[in-house]
Amino acid sequence: MCYNETINLEVVMERIDKVISSQSNFSRKEVRKMILKKRVTVDGEIVDKYDTKIDQSRVVIAIDGKDIDLKKNIYLILNKPKGYISATEDKSQRTVLELVPEEFKERELFPAGRLDKDTTGLMLITNDGVMAHNILSPRKHIKKIYEVTIDVDMTEEMVKGFKSGIKLSDAECKSAELNITGKSLGIVTIREGRYHQIKRMFGCYGAKVLELNRIGMGNLNLPKELKLGECRELTENELERLQEKI
Repeated sequence: MCYNETINLEVVMERIDKVISSQSNFSRKEVRKMILKKRVTVDGEIVDKYDTKIDQSRVVIAIDGKDIDLKKNIYLILNKPKGYISATEDKSQRTVLELVPEEFKERELFPAGRLDKDTTGLMLITNDGVMAHNILSPRKHIKKIYEVTIDVDMTEEMVKGFKSGIKLSDAECKSAELNITGKSLGIVTIREGRYHQIKRMFGCYGAKVLELNRIGMGNLNLPKELKLGECRELTENELERLQEKI
């Protein structure tokens, strides 16, 4: 799906079953049952068709006569462990959505961007397509920061090459930053997200990436207290920092 930056200025009509399930703790199946039993009202009028379209910003939805508090957007931060793929579902592999707290699992969430199966660290999970698009848009130049361990010594040649822009077989990377922090350790900052980019950049020097851990995105850093595999909502302060660059 393609999003543009003026989408929030338009009237968006959505199916009522999708609106309620994506912004509450009810599953789509549960919502449909309630609608068919005439337990749902919109502005006081009973709705008996679950494909009815509404503008959620201009209506009051109630279940059994009680107004429901629709929380439109969810923003979660995950410290991704190895062994999980960045997808909403998969028949044979574990996905990052399996690490989402139970209270959010019926909210039609998706990962904003991707990390390889063997890459760890900061990942955002949301139901806000506009924000996800802005984070991933190459035009935004959102920085992504990684801790990297390779199988050979880090060199000044690598530092200079990253800064100049590494030429891959299918593209030329934009200038990146490599700060050497140990014999085979470094911090890499990129502002694009090509396929296996960092691994391929080091590969140009005959180096293999052994460990890759994302520790920052934009102005948001991976919280030190967030353990591997843990997932929680962003605080208001964290969300503000993230949105400063988008």
